[in-house]
Amino acid sequence: MTQDTRRLAPLPADHDPGLQPQFAGFLNSLGFVPNSVLTMQRKPKLVQAFMAMQAAIWDPSGKVDRGLKRLIAFAASRTVGDAYSMAHTASGALHFGITEDKLDATFDYATSAHFSAAERAALDLAVHASRVPHAVTDEAFAALRAHWSEEEIVEIVATIAMAGFLARWNGTMLTPLEDEPRTVGERHLAKRGWTAGAHAAADRSPAARR
Repeated sequence: MTQDTRRLAPLPADHDPGLQPQFAGFLNSLGFVPNSVLTMQRKPKLVQAFMAMQAAIWDPSGKVDRGLKRLIAFAASRTVGDAYSMAHTASGALHFGITEDKLDATFDYATSAHFSAAERAALDLAVHASRVPHAVTDEAFAALRAHWSEEEIVEIVATIAMAGFLARWNGTMLTPLEDEPRTVGERHLAKRGWTAGAHAAADRSPAARR
């Protein structure tokens, strides 16, 4: 198969031995290293900085439930049309204890009984903060403060901001989607219009480069 060279393909997970400690966490929790990270290997310090930020956002000792934060990231990714991250965050939400019904209801969170007022305020912020131009109003932020502490708000906004970084990265690199999150996308998101699109291109995978 001829490699598609329009974008940068992910490098194999064993490309840089120095990054193996960082990759071990992904391998233990997901069984694979995300292709978005494999593409970053060309700048190892970027991988290390990215992993440190991710570790802070997904810290088990954080105040905001990690499953909800995955849904917050999902809402942000959906707003900007990042199909790769939509599949990843949906998969992550399930891993962190979000039920399939609640994941499916995220598309209608504003009216769904699956979500509390506090959760709706956080998801509203994700949607408004991810729009272009930026659309967070004082009223939206006040609604957030009515339910969340300042420390929790920092966690929520960091989650949204990271989703923004990944949206730019994945949209530019056309990061190929791995099998597990793609399966989740096809099962839970496709019925609401999601497709892997250009992220399904098999000839951008590390295996195609061996």
